[in-house]
Amino acid sequence: MKRFCRVFTYFLLCGVLSALHSTPTFAGQGPDTLTTGKPLDHLRRDGQHDFDFNFGNWKTHILRRLYLFTDSVKVIELNGTVKVRKVWDGRAQLEEIEADGPTGHFEGMTLFLYNPESHQWSQNFASSSDGDISNPTIGEFKNGRGELYSRETIDGRVVLLRGVWSDIKADSHQYEESVSDDGGKTWVPAFTANLTRDNSAPTASAYSTTGTP
Repeated sequence: MKRFCRVFTYFLLCGVLSALHSTPTFAGQGPDTLTTGKPLDHLRRDGQHDFDFNFGNWKTHILRRLYLFTDSVKVIELNGTVKVRKVWDGRAQLEEIEADGPTGHFEGMTLFLYNPESHQWSQNFASSSDGDISNPTIGEFKNGRGELYSRETIDGRVVLLRGVWSDIKADSHQYEESVSDDGGKTWVPAFTANLTRDNSAPTASAYSTTGTP
């Protein structure tokens, strides 16, 4: 199974990053912004620990919709485990996934990276079936909810993809991917993972807090 994510096309990504890294000058802006033409970075929210909730060992229950943009709502279920370790003192993390379902055994890996300039996260996925790292979804957390976006081609159609981290608690959270073929007006759920902490699994030094994998 390969996740539907990932990424903005080159030109879209350039446009997004350009908007993030530049701030037009308006009346009423502070003197620092008027002088430098750049946003006041020290006033921007530091999100480098937004994914800290994800560290550790989890049990996951996955629902994957097979046919998008059709009347069919057929889904397959997978159950497995997720192990997440800290890298770079939390500014990155490595997630390993194993799950089993009607199509067999699945192994995947996700690399999360925090960009201190844009104050955004990227989520990069690879499946053991092909060994390729896909292009990332990119986004940030607001009010305890993380939304990361990309542009993808599915069945010959260029669509938007949205990955959402939500319902975050100490021992559970949810991850959902949805796609839109109408510019984000409506979204079709494609992949949902509900995770609960596996307290029976060893945690110890395998998940470093010092920045060492």
